[in-house]
Amino acid sequence: MITIALSKGRIFEESMPLLEEAGILPTEEPGSTRKLIISSHQPDVRFLLVRASDVPTYVARGAADIGIAGLDVLLEHPTEGLYQPLDLRIGRCRMAVAAPENFDYPNNLKGIARIKVATKYVNTTRRHFAEKGLHVDIIKLYGSMELAPLVGLADVIVDLVSSGKTLAENHLHVVEELMPISSRLIIHKTALKLKSAQIDPLLTCLERAVAQRAVA
Repeated sequence: MITIALSKGRIFEESMPLLEEAGILPTEEPGSTRKLIISSHQPDVRFLLVRASDVPTYVARGAADIGIAGLDVLLEHPTEGLYQPLDLRIGRCRMAVAAPENFDYPNNLKGIARIKVATKYVNTTRRHFAEKGLHVDIIKLYGSMELAPLVGLADVIVDLVSSGKTLAENHLHVVEELMPISSRLIIHKTALKLKSAQIDPLLTCLERAVAQRAVA
């Protein structure tokens, strides 16, 4: 049995056309059931529906053989025991620093006082500013990041940005881009060895599907 860990929402929806290329589709739509384990049309493959931030944990701990997770999540998670063979090029966005329109980001970085940064990407944020030789006060939040600068909780935020519409509606704008983000296929290293007869063909199909999309 091959177990694939996925999160509901955008990643699940964008993963389905790729998995369909490998002949793997769920027997039920996640939105139409409360089940957290869903079978597929292949009797030896099933899906686990978990939180996006938990996908690497399920794979790293061996509860799932394969997972699909955003690079943003993987950068926050210890990747020991995980093999990341493929950028699926889905769930694309960018991680960026955003600030209120009246906040002078470059000059405040040079100031004496530490700037306050709200984010759920604590490790990535700390590394980014450390590479600049800067110390910042990081405030961990789990959602509604745009609110933090509006009420004085933080000076800036580090978050994922897609269209930028939500930022604009809250009078924020991108002042620095950290990196592009997309979703990656992750595989438990032991499963890759012990279940190679099942996993290798799946990996080959996904590689082909991603390559075909790139030239389309």
